[in-house]
Amino acid sequence: MNDSRFEVLSQSKLAAELNPDQCRTLAALIEMHDYQEGEVLVRERTSDENLQVIIHGSLGVIKHAGTPEQVLLNTITAGNFAGELGFMDNTERYASLVALMPTQTFTISRTHLETLLNTEPHIVYNVMRAILRAAHQVQYRLSMERSELTNYIYKQQGRY
Repeated sequence: MNDSRFEVLSQSKLAAELNPDQCRTLAALIEMHDYQEGEVLVRERTSDENLQVIIHGSLGVIKHAGTPEQVLLNTITAGNFAGELGFMDNTERYASLVALMPTQTFTISRTHLETLLNTEPHIVYNVMRAILRAAHQVQYRLSMERSELTNYIYKQQGRY
């Protein structure tokens, strides 16, 4: 088994509750990817069953990527996940996922993770807990930003 896959996985949030043996088992299922600036990982209005974990670099969540109307909605930085919803339930992407600079990720597909359901259910359970924690962090951030925006609007009494 490739030691670099074990190393990057063991240092990630995805492996927070995995012991070294479980981490080795899961590391055998991940794939490493290098992306150049501007490279599209997944296009909007498509689905993808892969969870990306950013090792270094950053990914942009971009609506209308590659068009004059493109808008950067979010920047996902090293250590964070991308594609959690598609990984969980094959949800169609609202926006494209694009490398904003040279970026390295590791990827695990839902299909590969599901191969562990019968033999290593604790690994699957702990991976799903890690994904849920990441989704909660995103929800918390969005709630805080909404609250700050609402407070700003009320203080400005609707004026810009």
